[in-house]
Amino acid sequence: MSSSLENGIIQTKETGKDAGLAPLVLTLVELIRQLLEAQVIRRMDGNMLSEEELDRAAESLQKLEEQIVKLCEIFEIDPADLNIDLGDLGSLLPKEGEYYPGESTSDPSVVELLDRLLNTGVVVDGSVDIGLAQLNLIHAKLRLVLTSKPI
Repeated sequence: MSSSLENGIIQTKETGKDAGLAPLVLTLVELIRQLLEAQVIRRMDGNMLSEEELDRAAESLQKLEEQIVKLCEIFEIDPADLNIDLGDLGSLLPKEGEYYPGESTSDPSVVELLDRLLNTGVVVDGSVDIGLAQLNLIHAKLRLVLTSKPI
């Protein structure tokens, strides 16, 4: 599958016989795997993990990566095609060997930006009113705290 962003819509060219949702799901799983890997590296570099925790995390990340590769084979998807080109925003995933958590790059991927956001933390606060016929019928107040550190 080849992917690109055109007019805000991800365009894909099917390459596997069962392309459908499989490439999208695998792309999301790979995005999460890379975010988890970045957080493990940050904690390792900060001496925040014991040897046992580091071994467990490394083994889990390796197994997850193996499963992604296996599923790519089943659905006839090239693992390199999981990286979506988002046009002016750059790529979804960093190219192999181009990113190390905590180090800045000149052309960051979405994974890099999300990793930085998780590392520093962010609070999103908002409210939504949903109505009909000029009547506010549903009021929602939302507060999202997104961070890799305990709160």
